[in-house]
Amino acid sequence: MEFSKRACRFLLAALVLVAASTLVAGYAESERTNDRVTGDPAVEQAFRSGDDGAVVGARDAVTVVATDSNAFVSDESDAPRAQAELAAFAPDGSLYYYQNDHTRYWDVDPVAGTSHTVEFVYADHLDADECDGAVCTRNGVERVNLTTGERTDVFSRITAGKHSTRWHDADRIDDDRLLVADIAQDRAFVVNTTTGLIEWSWEAQADYPVESGGPFPEDWTHINDVEHVELDGESAVMVSLRNQDQVAFVDMDGELMDEWTLGADGDHATLYEQHNPDFIPAERGGPALLVADSENGRIVEYQRENGEWVESWTWADQRIQWPRDADRLPNGHTLVTDSNGDRVFEVDREGEIVWAADVGFPYEAERLGTGDESTGGESAASLGLASREPAPEAASMLQRVENALPPTVVNAVAYAFPRWVGLLEGAALVVLLGSLLRWATLEYRWLEYTIAFRSPIERRRK
Repeated sequence: MEFSKRACRFLLAALVLVAASTLVAGYAESERTNDRVTGDPAVEQAFRSGDDGAVVGARDAVTVVATDSNAFVSDESDAPRAQAELAAFAPDGSLYYYQNDHTRYWDVDPVAGTSHTVEFVYADHLDADECDGAVCTRNGVERVNLTTGERTDVFSRITAGKHSTRWHDADRIDDDRLLVADIAQDRAFVVNTTTGLIEWSWEAQADYPVESGGPFPEDWTHINDVEHVELDGESAVMVSLRNQDQVAFVDMDGELMDEWTLGADGDHATLYEQHNPDFIPAERGGPALLVADSENGRIVEYQRENGEWVESWTWADQRIQWPRDADRLPNGHTLVTDSNGDRVFEVDREGEIVWAADVGFPYEAERLGTGDESTGGESAASLGLASREPAPEAASMLQRVENALPPTVVNAVAYAFPRWVGLLEGAALVVLLGSLLRWATLEYRWLEYTIAFRSPIERRRK
């Protein structure tokens, strides 16, 4: 019995030591090489200090980036991902504008008729004393002049709860009206920001069974994007139903246009929990849809041919992980926001990365002067873009193992843990926690056994 105990203790101690050493070594290596640290230290330093030196490569115009956060509520930590940020990089690569006042930043769009003013969607988690003892979120749209810093509230509402109550997108229709993607109520709606009145809405339950998508009602459709589009000369609303793996179109009478729907619930070969699709109209080589196919780890474009959506272009490299935005620029390049890859980058017509900014957990990016999202860009079919897949020979052994795992698992780990925790460190963490738990359980059972089988003499001595 005593030999078995010693053997178990020795084995468990060895597992704890190896696992802990792996974690320490992984963290130390990431600090040395910055290989898996979230964001570029120079960029993060500029965010914190306001340094005015160049921290990213030069581009022809300002690039605006809105970042998400994986903190439950905003806190005082200055670590990447612990707080959300809105940042803009000047053409020379220096920091042009920065704020981190909100709990989350989502969509950001240039304001028509201006050169350096944007509107962005935000969420603020409010304390219980601000919500009559409950928890709630303020979802809103704000406008800011990046040059002067002048800020204007456009529209906001408070919704109950925190996790799945946010608005991820708002699309400007005209000076008075905004189209909003409302995750809280699984709907898209048009609000007049002058009167505060909702003038149009579409409820997902009108056309989709609640058995589809995610858990109902907690996070059923997760509508993360809306766009006001023209189809055959008629106004319509494009809606990204993330949890149904679909991009749908609704006419202004609130009727679903089934023949235009891209994807199907569970058809992960087409789309897998996508974000921020952009509609490219016929006059620019469409109809086409440029989509950040998030769980599939790629940027994909579909072309409309003979009444059907046909895959026309894809792009991915070994690093891309959970992209959440892609914009086709007027020069034919594609601006990509790679959330779990912690970067925003620009791909040229040959599929090569020609500019990049390492930023912690970005959600969406815009290049000012190119129009809203893909407004000024042409379709991949029109440009003759060639698809690009990750080169297998460029993948390390760990990357190959990660590629073999379900994307939901890989992305969940990337979201929940610091970016220096890769597959090896993740496995080490599981072994460490499992070994410690098992060791504690065995010691408790051995103690119970010893007490139960003490000799009568030992019991009397006690």
